[in-house]
Amino acid sequence: GGLIFEKFFHSQRLFFHGFTLSLQHHNHTQQMAAAAVDAKVVKLESSDGQIFEVAKDIACMSTTIKNMLDDIGEAADQAIPFPNVTGDLLARIIKYLKWHHEHPDPPMDEKDYKNLDNISDFDKEFCNVDQQLLYDIVLAANYLDIKSLLDVTCKIVAKFIQGKTPEEIRKIYNIKNDFTPEEEEAIRRENEWIEDK
Repeated sequence: GGLIFEKFFHSQRLFFHGFTLSLQHHNHTQQMAAAAVDAKVVKLESSDGQIFEVAKDIACMSTTIKNMLDDIGEAADQAIPFPNVTGDLLARIIKYLKWHHEHPDPPMDEKDYKNLDNISDFDKEFCNVDQQLLYDIVLAANYLDIKSLLDVTCKIVAKFIQGKTPEEIRKIYNIKNDFTPEEEEAIRRENEWIEDK
């Protein structure tokens, strides 16, 4: 009789152990789901009214967005408006952020950082657009405070304008010349070392 009871209690212990494990798994699954909701999706609204839903950790690669979210709090569910960024441009930038979130840049020393040719294949392809769109991306990267994107677009622009005169650059980017001839001459003298390289 004692052996039967021992087997019975042993089987009960196994049952409760299994039940506890099942319950823990269920709770873990719920926690994972809650974490996924917690990871949250941030809504971004472009200047032309397009709404983009982006994972918070990806959106926060933009310091501007991160600061906005810190200011408005976690509860806010409404879209963050960006009156200076069109839908097409915002979609491009989100694509850039997603790729770089999945493929973080390796650490660079100062020499690599300043090397204009040190640009990944993805970034080269991403920046392979007409000069006006590239200029718009530079402005958006600056506005959204995405340092890596600003760095790479500025490298591309720097490579493009190498050897061009200020007049040619102004014409390409439709920049108004608001310097006096004296100011221009002073700037040329200050930057002669660049042309000598």
